[in-house]
Amino acid sequence: MISRYYAHSAESANRRDWHRLSVHLEDTAERAAAFLDIAGLAEIGRAVGLLHDLGKYAPEFQTRLDGGSRVVDHSTAGAKAAIERYGDKLGKLLAFCIAGHHAGLANGVNGEQITALADRLQKPIPHLDPVWRGQISPPKPPARSSLKPRDRDSLGFCAAFFIRMVFSALVDADFLDTEAYFDRLDDQEKPRGQHPGLRELSGRLDAYLDALTESAKAGNVNMLRREVLGHARQRAAEPPGLFTLTVPTGGGKTLTSLAFALNHAVYHGLARVIYVIPYMSIIEQTASVFRDALRRDDADAADFVVEHHSTFDEDQIKNREAKEKLRLAMENWDAPIIVTTAVQFFESLFSNRPSRCRKLHNIANSVIILDEAQTLPLKLLRPCAATIDELARNWRASIVLCTATQPALGQKDGFDGGFEDLRELAPDPKRLYRTLERTRIRQQGTMDDRHLAARLSAERQVLCIVNTRRHARELYESMCKSEGACHLTTLMCARHRHETLETVRARLNDGAPVRLVATSLIEAGVDVDFPVVWRAVAGLESIIQAAGRCNREGRASVGDVFVFDDGRKLPTEIEQSADVARSVMRRYEDDPMSLEAIQRYFQELYWHAGDASLDTRAILRMLGERATSLDFPFETIAKEFRLIETPMVPVIVPYRGADGNDETAERLVDELKWVERPGRIARRLQPYVVPVPPSARGSLLSANAATVVREADFGMQFVVLSNFDLYRPDVGLTWDDPTYRAAEGLVV
Repeated sequence: MISRYYAHSAESANRRDWHRLSVHLEDTAERAAAFLDIAGLAEIGRAVGLLHDLGKYAPEFQTRLDGGSRVVDHSTAGAKAAIERYGDKLGKLLAFCIAGHHAGLANGVNGEQITALADRLQKPIPHLDPVWRGQISPPKPPARSSLKPRDRDSLGFCAAFFIRMVFSALVDADFLDTEAYFDRLDDQEKPRGQHPGLRELSGRLDAYLDALTESAKAGNVNMLRREVLGHARQRAAEPPGLFTLTVPTGGGKTLTSLAFALNHAVYHGLARVIYVIPYMSIIEQTASVFRDALRRDDADAADFVVEHHSTFDEDQIKNREAKEKLRLAMENWDAPIIVTTAVQFFESLFSNRPSRCRKLHNIANSVIILDEAQTLPLKLLRPCAATIDELARNWRASIVLCTATQPALGQKDGFDGGFEDLRELAPDPKRLYRTLERTRIRQQGTMDDRHLAARLSAERQVLCIVNTRRHARELYESMCKSEGACHLTTLMCARHRHETLETVRARLNDGAPVRLVATSLIEAGVDVDFPVVWRAVAGLESIIQAAGRCNREGRASVGDVFVFDDGRKLPTEIEQSADVARSVMRRYEDDPMSLEAIQRYFQELYWHAGDASLDTRAILRMLGERATSLDFPFETIAKEFRLIETPMVPVIVPYRGADGNDETAERLVDELKWVERPGRIARRLQPYVVPVPPSARGSLLSANAATVVREADFGMQFVVLSNFDLYRPDVGLTWDDPTYRAAEGLVV
């Protein structure tokens, strides 16, 4: 007869400091209830928290804690109990969460790597000691659901989203309570939640912006930036929901959207601001802008701005120590301001893994700014839009679609499942576009690299943006002897790109020659101001973003943006958008950057694509078809929902900076060789990472041009370039010949 049941064990033989099971269940339930209270689902959180480790009331599990070797399923018992208590509908929804709180959300039927929920519920489980009924008391079933589906067709999506949010609250609550127990054992406490409040941060930003406004030079651009900022601030009291901020490039969208978000969050008691950026190449820059604006003084570390990248996948790290497992889950976004990528944001919302899902409940009750909203990928546009709508409809989130080229996602635009109530934060966008018109688009037809290089070399200061990294390098190398020629792509690590941009800006300000060849990474949020820009044909949104790098400060009466066809086969992902852009630019030849042209472009783009092509993985259909059975295929959807079809993998480059004195990356790589917890180092290595295709990294490893750090512990997460001759100071990483060695390096 077992007198006491435990959730976690310690080293002591007398068990006095072991984690009591009833205490763990109650504490986890309280945390989960608090997380879900904002949606009126506190009792749901309490229920899953109390039942999640019910299987630990089996004597077999207690033997396991005593050192037994037999693995015991401790999750299925709680899932079965949920169905017994809450019925085949609500009980099944909760059973997904309880059964998957370690392994992940499974398919309802037909499991892949994870056993399907239906099979789990049929398997025999160890007998539970009836004492559990006297120690925990799950709440009664709620009278009705507080969630309101958009319409009948969205019932399945709404129910699946509910499961993800409850799952997130349970996983995070379980993690935090277990972490707190082990911290008490070690006589330490994590410094969680010790951040300035949103009201204080809002005050800091207001003071910063007021000072910035006073010091800004007089002129139309700065006057309009002040007007946009003031108007958005005044809208902060608007009820939470869906907003747009439609402002031409250079109109101050970044800080204006942050100012609205902080004021809006304070007014309505929302918990945080989440800033979602399309490209990882500018995430560090944006976070730095926010820290500068919100830092109280030089002593303030401004660690309340959390950057969450997805370069290193901590879920793949292989460390067998029980306590270490607790520290490998991704951050739960419990901070005032989160800066993240669209890949991390949306893929997490469709993930089934505990580590990626634990932050989802903290997306609720937040202000979410989708920067460059037009970059949402066509192939998953409808599921992304459904997610945005669901967050605003049922999870008390406000979403701001922030861009100079607003996608036509409203119901009035004819978009299937479009947003019903979009409120604009900018004052009279049409007038803003007319007033801030600083460029003209001129089409140049087809142009080969020889003629293009000659035209670029004839300009003193010019930016040319092409569609692929290969083309950027080839074009640069054809004109690299021109004074001020330089190159910018993601084959350069972020630290290197930052240096290059600083050099470019300095030459622009000094009036020195600068001829920059870049990929589209420079279009989103990179503050450069060229008198002339050339852009290879692409979608209209890309062309207009490129125009935003031309005459940005209005120094000239008008700046020229030349659009050309490079004669190359367009990448598949932009082929259709380029065709539609050509059509719209012909129709709106006099003003292809007008709001009317932009709206027509997106409407035609979505019409040509068709509904099926806006959800190529049939995510919405999979969820809709299972609205009655509730057998949602979470594992399958997590595998299918990928914003990037061929995900890049990281290669760490120990880049020493232009002056050769930066030893940061080398020092961090050395630390990886012995450190127990690599998460901190992984984040600090982000500026020294180059994303490459898996095949390219494989070639580097095969040629011994790169090495893997502690593969047995960390898998393939930390691959470090060892042949530094493959990293050029002008173009970054090259792998055409991974065995290449510079001649001077071969001298003995």
